[in-house]
Amino acid sequence: MQRYKDINNDSNVSRFEIGNDFIIIEFKSGSFRTYTYTYISAGSEHVEKMKRLALNHNGLNSYIRRNNPKYSSKS
Repeated sequence: MQRYKDINNDSNVSRFEIGNDFIIIEFKSGSFRTYTYTYISAGSEHVEKMKRLALNHNGLNSYIRRNNPKYSSKS
């Protein structure tokens, strides 16, 4: 997984992994820390937007909180 740099230092996201049709996001806190979002669970538009935000290291946590995309699994 790649470290999420969080350029504004205000995110709960710590790391992420990007695949062709998914993104796995690890959060710093919470009962479940790792969530997988796929094209099937969240839709391709949400997943692609989350990929872009993750690679820009900014806005990912806010996007998830605002849009509440469906995850396929959590651990």
